[in-house]
Parts: sequence; structure tokens; C-alpha cells
Amino acid sequence: MNPLSRLVMKFGGTSVADLERIRRVGRLVAAEVAAGKPVAVVVSAMAGKTNELVAWTDGAGAAAQGLAPSDDEYDVVVASGEQVTAGLLAMTLRNMGLRARSWMGWQIPIIADDAHGRSRIEEIPSEALGAAMDSGEIAVIAGFQGVTRDGRIATLGRGGSDTSAVAIAASLGAACDIYTDVDGVYTTDPRIESKARRLARISYEEMLEMASLGAKVLQTRSVEMAMAHKVSVRVLSSFVEPGEAPGQGTTLCDEEDIVEKRIVSGVAYSRDEAKVTLFGLPDHPGVSSRIFGALADANVNVDMIVQAHARTADTANMEFTVGKRDGARAMDVVNSLQGELGFEGAVLDEDVAKVSVIGVGMRSHAGVAKTMFKALADKGVNIQVISTSEIKISVLIESAYTELAVRALHAAYELDKV
Repeated sequence: MNPLSRLVMKFGGTSVADLERIRRVGRLVAAEVAAGKPVAVVVSAMAGKTNELVAWTDGAGAAAQGLAPSDDEYDVVVASGEQVTAGLLAMTLRNMGLRARSWMGWQIPIIADDAHGRSRIEEIPSEALGAAMDSGEIAVIAGFQGVTRDGRIATLGRGGSDTSAVAIAASLGAACDIYTDVDGVYTTDPRIESKARRLARISYEEMLEMASLGAKVLQTRSVEMAMAHKVSVRVLSSFVEPGEAPGQGTTLCDEEDIVEKRIVSGVAYSRDEAKVTLFGLPDHPGVSSRIFGALADANVNVDMIVQAHARTADTANMEFTVGKRDGARAMDVVNSLQGELGFEGAVLDEDVAKVSVIGVGMRSHAGVAKTMFKALADKGVNIQVISTSEIKISVLIESAYTELAVRALHAAYELDKV
């Protein structure tokens, strides 16, 4: 069997939320098998199940006792949701007369590091899995989980089933179809802008930016892996019957495979933002290194950073953003440095949002920023912080203006005409 004909299908939590949806997944899988493809299916936990399991760990674990966290046992609990789904889908496929069996992460095995709760995949020896698929057996794989080299279950972080699917596809030399509750990647969130349009193709780089900037379609690490290993990935809807929507979905591809590059491909937003402002910071070498080194040591991920001279000589004001859940921890870190560094004070603002425009065409077109800033100014939206890369511009604004800003930018770049 030609390994290139292998297919990995991934189904998220909403796609397997109940037995009827699992049966629909079974029909989608059966259609690919009938087309002659060796198939592996990666599944998430049923919708809401992981949150329930996490709540149980909070109640039984360290948070309830004021103790250090047992991250390895946390992984044992939360990984069980995907195991249930894998077993149910394998049973469903067998009831349809198909050969199927479930595979846990440790059975393949998916080798991961020991950073429990946020492990990274190190290796997937897929010979046994590939042989089973090529023999006509459907492999139903519990996503989100791997195993450490000393035999402990490890989970890959929220959304990790996407990463599982792409990593398995890379190890098998297979294509990867990721089924979600939407029928592809859109120019922006259709719940905010009704004129949002589905993109037939999007580059890995654009999708990586969109995922990291708030788009919820794919997990960032899965896109990184697809780009690194050149895995052919499609995003499709699971809420259709086989053959109902031919040609739908969005394909991730190399930038060179997009014949006509759009200046801007999409508008992304994130309300999961918090801004920390430091006032009267001594303006001399080593201060920034001390601040961001301490934040890194506390596992606080920093995004946008701006520094400007203050009115007082030899001082500066600094602003940076972190995830909202890291806001309090970031403040604890910077406040612990006040005596050492001698800055005047720090303020946390959680009433902010990040809005971004993304497109590979920015590399070769001028005026993208001008269009963005004018569109926001015309709607009375004030920009607090700006961050750029080759293919994106992000701005931090007051969260109340998020939807207005998204709609204004979508119209300004005429994304309804893609």
C-alpha cells in the first residue's frame, strides 16, 4: 500500500459530543474507507468532558489542599476523556461492519517529554500503526495524549488533539483532514461579521499567525508542525453527511502554491489579553532583561511590548501584554522587582483586546498600516499598542470596541469580496 494514500481524520469535541454525532463521524470515516484509503482517526474528548475532568482534579488535588500540583496525576485524569471517545467510535465502526480498534497514546507510542499538562511530542514510531492501517483496519486514536520515556501518561495542552493528528500524519506520510464545527477557515469570525467568507486556501504562515492571534480553528502547535513537515492539511465541517458538501473546506499549503496572493487574508481578534504598564522605570541597560527574565522564569508569556521616554529625565514607561489568566502572576513578578529596580508603580488593565490583520501580500504592498489605522480612526477606536511582523499588524484596543474594529477592518480590506 502506498503510504501517501493514507489519511488521518481528526474530530474535535463538538463533533463527538454525543452518540448521534459519533455515528455521523462513523459514516464520514466509512466513506473514506470505501474510497480505498487506509485511515486513522484521532478524536478529542466529548464536548465539555475535559472541563469536567479538570474541575475534578481541582477539587481533589493541590488547589484544594494548598499543596504543590501533581501534574503527572492530573494528566492521568484529563487524558481519560479521549480514551472514552476512542472506544465509543471504535465500537460504532464495528457495529457498521468495519474493522476498527482503539489506540491509546502509549500503545503507538507517541513519545512526549515530561512537561506534564503541556508536553511536546519527541518521536512517534509508527510502523505498527501504519501496518495495521494498510491491512484495512481503522485505527481510532485518543488525541491529546502521549507517554513519557519512563512510561507515564502526558498530555499536550488544550487543543492538543490537533497536534496529535498532524504529528501522526507526519510520521505516517499521510494527509490530515481536521473536522470541526465550521466548514473551513474564514476571513474573520462569522459570528461577528456576517459577510465573512471561507478561504479555499491559506498559507501555513498565515494560518500560524491567525491561530496565534486568536482564531480558534486550529491549535498553534499543530500548524507549526504541519508547516515544518509539509503535511497536507484540510479543515472541514463534521456536520454534514458524506458527499453533501463536495469541494468545501480550507486547504493549508505553502505560500508558493497560492497563485494570487491577497494583501490581507483575514482579521483575527483575542479578548484573552491583559496589559501591564510600568511607570517611571530607570532607563539604563539591563532593566528590561531583568523584568522579562523574571517573567520567563515564572512561565509568563509576553506578547506586545512598547517602551517610551517618560517626562522625568532618564526614566521610561513600559507597556506589555500577557494572557489574561497570567495577568495577576505578571503583576506579582513586576511588583517583586520594584524595590530592586526603583520604578514608580505598575498597573494591570484587563479591559483590552487584540485585533490583527494577516496576509502574505503585506510583504510586497505598501499602505496596509495606513488603511488599518484610518479604518479604526474613522470609527473612533483608539489604539493603545501596536505590534508588527512581515505578514501581520496587531493593535491593542479597549475591549468594548472589539466587534466594531473587526467589522471595520473586514470592510476596509474588502474581505467580503475574496
